Amino acid sequence: MTQAIAYLSFDGHCADAMRFYEQALGGTLERLLRGTDTPMADQMPPEFRDRVMHARLVLPGGGVLYAGDCPMGTYEGIKGVSITVDYDTEERAQQVFDTLAEGGRVTMAMAPTFWARRFGMLVDRFGVPWIVNGVPIPV
Repeated sequence: MTQAIAYLSFDGHCADAMRFYEQALGGTLERLLRGTDTPMADQMPPEFRDRVMHARLVLPGGGVLYAGDCPMGTYEGIKGVSITVDYDTEERAQQVFDTLAEGGRVTMAMAPTFWARRFGMLVDRFGVPWIVNGVPIPV
């Protein structure tokens, strides 16, 4: 089975972001592997040892979100993509939207649309763009 899985890149904030997403999305952070946790820790540059090499967040329903910190000086931000989450209820969608928006920026407030009873867009405090759908409607 082929699955498309988003892999988010951060500039030293991966651990904080993934713990926030664990709480906001109701997932389980199964892996948070720092440079010091790997067999090659002694070969890593000192500035990368505490950065996250790989994180895995399992979402309710089986979805997965991966992430890691970029090497120092290489982070360019997240561009041209949004992470989309769909919920079976408008209430849960609104709750997740509000939580993700804390400290971030709402780019489109939650409102009805032709593909979902509720839809909204935001960029969270870590710079990740999100689209939240509540009760998707087949089009």
